[in-house]
Amino acid sequence: MAGHLLVAVTGRRRRWWEAPLFAAEQRATLVNVKLKLVKDPALDGALSRQRHLRAAHHLLDLASSRPGHRISCPELLADKYVHRMFGSAAAALAFLRRYHTLFALSRRGGGGVSLTDAALGLRCRELDCLDASGPDLLARLRRLLMLTLPRSLPLHTVDLLRWDLGLPRDYRASILGRHPDHFALRQPEGDERIWLHLLSWDDRLAVSELEKAAAGGDTTCLPFPVSFTRGFGLRSKSMDWLKEWQTLPYTNPYADASGLDRRTDVSEKRNVGVFHELLHLTLAKRTERHNVSNMRMLLGMPQKFTKVFERHPGIFYLSRIHGTQTVVLREAYGGTSQLLEKHAHPLVAIREEYATMMRAALPPRKSRESCNYCGELDEESEGEEGTELS
Repeated sequence: MAGHLLVAVTGRRRRWWEAPLFAAEQRATLVNVKLKLVKDPALDGALSRQRHLRAAHHLLDLASSRPGHRISCPELLADKYVHRMFGSAAAALAFLRRYHTLFALSRRGGGGVSLTDAALGLRCRELDCLDASGPDLLARLRRLLMLTLPRSLPLHTVDLLRWDLGLPRDYRASILGRHPDHFALRQPEGDERIWLHLLSWDDRLAVSELEKAAAGGDTTCLPFPVSFTRGFGLRSKSMDWLKEWQTLPYTNPYADASGLDRRTDVSEKRNVGVFHELLHLTLAKRTERHNVSNMRMLLGMPQKFTKVFERHPGIFYLSRIHGTQTVVLREAYGGTSQLLEKHAHPLVAIREEYATMMRAALPPRKSRESCNYCGELDEESEGEEGTELS
């Protein structure tokens, strides 16, 4: 109501720096309903298609950055990420042999790894795409920092999100180093971590994707796009709560929300809005749950804040395949296993081509089941769990 009053009196939307004017509408109406999490085969399939892509891309990146696009086996196996991902040289070499459509192993010069012609051609296209996407990637990183209360993040947290944001491996030099007017690296006294600080704020970037979709209309009580997995049964009690919750005031995720009572539905809608925006910043509209689990205080969230993923299964899908929990933004896929065209990014298309090349190297499924070269990477969680709406 108060938000509507602001628009009616001033004729404009509330700016990000202005405190929310809907304190009177904050209500603690959270219902206590048991929700059963239903698997979504389409979204699980989207994750399965790129099952080992990140590991393969790191190896590919290492090889392509060396003279002649070739790296010696000892040098490759000495890389910290390779050691952490595979655990042993034998497992790493088995992975390279398995995906022979990307990698070629040779024995000359003590042994080395190079790229196949097809992989090298795709890598060159990717580098051109990264160069063309520079302004977009810069904006994504700035918006990520703008979501946080101190306008800064530990560099380790940015590294965890680097792949999802589409940042190149050398982003510290290629992006941070080229924009000293936007970023600064600092190490606070008594803190072992190095922090990435945002030096400049841009109001044009502080418009959420939900507000953009409103196309200049009233943004006071924006609802989130909601869809459920086929077979998901929502009780009338939950449906009534959801309909009412959607009509509550919407808080811009870049705005100061310190005036909100964390025990209310309005505050929870703000929390959902922050993650809705964060997932929109990623290329594939998804990220692993642990990537954001240490951002509670930085985002101004309550305890157990990642429970919003389970409390709102119509907005987020929490996949538990392959031994990890991945949060997916449902609206970006439209009930399919492919990103909708309006959310497509050139880098996503290139990653899909890498994944297609990797699948082409695999033997028939029955052979894979009897001879799994990457078993240590393939652990999969089982079972369905329930969560309380309370």
